[in-house]
Amino acid sequence: MNSPQPRITDLLKEKSPLLSVEFFPPKSEANVDNLIETARKITALKPDFTSVTYGAGGSTRSRSASVSKRMKDELDLRVMPHLTCVNATRDQLGEIVDEFYDEGYRNIMALRGDPQQGQEVFTVTEGGFGYASDLIAYIQNRHPEICLGIAGYPEKHPQAPSLNSDIEFLKVKADAGGSFITTQLFFDNAAYFSYVDRVRAAGIDLPIIPGIMPVLSVAQIKRIAKLCDASLPTELETQLDKVQGDVDAVKQVGINWAQKQMSELIEQGVAGIHLYALNKADAAIELMSTFRSSHP
Repeated sequence: MNSPQPRITDLLKEKSPLLSVEFFPPKSEANVDNLIETARKITALKPDFTSVTYGAGGSTRSRSASVSKRMKDELDLRVMPHLTCVNATRDQLGEIVDEFYDEGYRNIMALRGDPQQGQEVFTVTEGGFGYASDLIAYIQNRHPEICLGIAGYPEKHPQAPSLNSDIEFLKVKADAGGSFITTQLFFDNAAYFSYVDRVRAAGIDLPIIPGIMPVLSVAQIKRIAKLCDASLPTELETQLDKVQGDVDAVKQVGINWAQKQMSELIEQGVAGIHLYALNKADAAIELMSTFRSSHP
């Protein structure tokens, strides 16, 4: 068994705000080395932890595990692998969790996951779980010392009928054994602060780490925002419209906006900043450098 990595909840007790970065495994094995090099470039900025997602519909489960292991073993990063209910029975998920535990992981992002590839509605795998709360309770029972991240949606989950109902389900996930909350991306800090107030009013006292994604492409961010039900503030859209067609200018507008978000969030005492890096080293390094200039 490998040495256990620190739990994120323990890191939060030692210092705040934390800085974390999220990567997604590439679609082909040939690009894994490129991703590892991207991750290597950020190690000098000492992220407190990194996370590695599944692909849509769980399509890159094995590659996600191998990327996580390489980041942990080769780069000495604290890694929080994602785990979803997609296309897996409870026994299969139990085997994965046991492997994670034996590898030394002590943090898992536990999610229901997106609908299977080619489907619009999530389908429960026979012998599997239909809700993130079921997976959370299962992991918590199997390995109580594992720290479990759960997802929050400042502008509600796309499939939730309302923000209030979404927060009710967040409470179910928290009560099932969630350790901290990482939010979906948002571009208006007012939405985040309002969400935190609602979450606290619902009796949820877990740390809430805001997720920030820099705009690097207008078309890409509009597609992602639509998928996540995240709104683009009029001011941001206006700035992007003025430079649309100029790739470098769009990127700079996006980075500037993200830096402004991060600064305000940190001033308000957030538990951390979670960067959705889109596997782009340059943007992540610029944002991380801004963070580290005030929080070495």
